[in-house]
Amino acid sequence: MLTIGELAAYADVTVRAVRHYHQIGLLPEPERDTSGYRRYGPAAVVALIRIRTLANAGVPLSEIAEMLDADDATFAEAIRRIDDRLRHRIERLATSRTQIAQLAAGDSLALPPEVTAYLDRLRALGTSDRLVAGERDAWILLAARWPDHIREWMPEKFAQLEDPRVVRLYQVLSEISESDATDDARLAEAADIMADLVGEAWAAGEMSPGGNAYNDLPHDLLDALAIESDPRVQRLQELMRERGWSGWNRLEPLATPPG
Repeated sequence: MLTIGELAAYADVTVRAVRHYHQIGLLPEPERDTSGYRRYGPAAVVALIRIRTLANAGVPLSEIAEMLDADDATFAEAIRRIDDRLRHRIERLATSRTQIAQLAAGDSLALPPEVTAYLDRLRALGTSDRLVAGERDAWILLAARWPDHIREWMPEKFAQLEDPRVVRLYQVLSEISESDATDDARLAEAADIMADLVGEAWAAGEMSPGGNAYNDLPHDLLDALAIESDPRVQRLQELMRERGWSGWNRLEPLATPPG
């Protein structure tokens, strides 16, 4: 006959686990012998090994007692139900792992691959991390509200990066973002480039897309995001007004378009 310690060692569990199984009624607790010790026979060893095996397989302790006394058919059905639960749990964990991987990937969280490719292109051009982060957050707002339009917009965004003026604009804005100056002289250069680009686009009719979803974008929200990312955007807005343009995300002529 075995002591509780010997029983636990035989079944490869802890004494604490054995006592817990006693408390919840899963393993019968034997009477003490004349010396005051509880002694366990082979039936207790078998029962404890079965409990350990089921518990290690993921069976909740609350269901093990019923399974220990079940006939073969009932036992098989119980195993099937448990397997279904484990499979669903594995699927949820797989989804969680995917989400964690997206978090580790950074840009791919909440963004379609076309946008992450665009952000990678900005990095390849030497765009600062701060500026890329601002672009990323803006695209997150757009992708959440207009996911179906992202693929429509991205070819044009990539095409714009073929224009040396756009590349220079990102370079200047990156230099500004990495400085501490509140009124950086390079803001004027950025405003000049932007005014040139937007004036050209307006003349070509590209700034008024009519019924396009562009008209429904939350321009005020995007403008606020830009200012939160870098308050110097407000100074850029002032410089753009001096050049005849209002707004930020959606620039419009104050009166007759310049040039």
